[in-house]
Amino acid sequence: MPELPEVETTRRGVEPHVKDQRVKRLLVREGRLRWPIPPDLPGLFQGQRIERVERRAKYLLFHTAAGALLVHLGMSGSLRLVPPSQQPARHDHFDIELAGGNVLRYNDPRRFGCCLWVAYGESHALLENLGPEPLSDSFDGALLYRRSRGRKGPIKSFLMDQKIVVGVGNIYANEALFLSGIRPNRAAGRISKARYQRLADQVKLVLTSAINHGGTTLRDFVGGDGKPGYFAQQLYVYGRGGEPCKHCSEKLQESRISQRTTVYCVACQR
Repeated sequence: MPELPEVETTRRGVEPHVKDQRVKRLLVREGRLRWPIPPDLPGLFQGQRIERVERRAKYLLFHTAAGALLVHLGMSGSLRLVPPSQQPARHDHFDIELAGGNVLRYNDPRRFGCCLWVAYGESHALLENLGPEPLSDSFDGALLYRRSRGRKGPIKSFLMDQKIVVGVGNIYANEALFLSGIRPNRAAGRISKARYQRLADQVKLVLTSAINHGGTTLRDFVGGDGKPGYFAQQLYVYGRGGEPCKHCSEKLQESRISQRTTVYCVACQR
């Protein structure tokens, strides 16, 4: 699943090509995504000038004077710039045709993404109750410590709760917990403020590094330029269950926490 760095990589890749461009047409081939594309959406978006592209959590917002197109990549989605003459592939579900000639094409084999509309001055249920951005100043160890008090669930599930902090998905939760020396099944409410500050710092470092490397290469993800990300070669634990720890050579353990694959080192994490 594309996580925050992959979505941010996509945002940075497409914004220079769509900013200040007027929308010629929103062409919908398949509207049956996770939530159906509203039938009036092409008319609402057509003719609007895209002022900027913003990321909130794992959502992309194409802002115009009338409102914003809200796009989520789901589990396998991608946005790519293609020439108008390029024929659509099987899972190319909609195109944003720009007056300047470019086409921003959405591909999603599993159709778990979305394309919705947020009118100017209004909010959307998908964006409400979200926690702070992990790369913002409002996210730190003090916030994690305060919100974790009394929680008996595992720290990994707590860190992946979008109401606590947005965008820390499975890959980067594994990595940040390893680099913080915190075992993923440890109760969130039993971690000290000092350790939470280290965890918050590592979350920021891991996500920033992944963004700078273009995201993590997975089976489905490619960036806005059609090229895969290259952060996978930097991973310490994710996808390496049974292999030696890069720090101590102990065999990495693999388990399931909240139905998600979890890899950790029994020697380096406690």
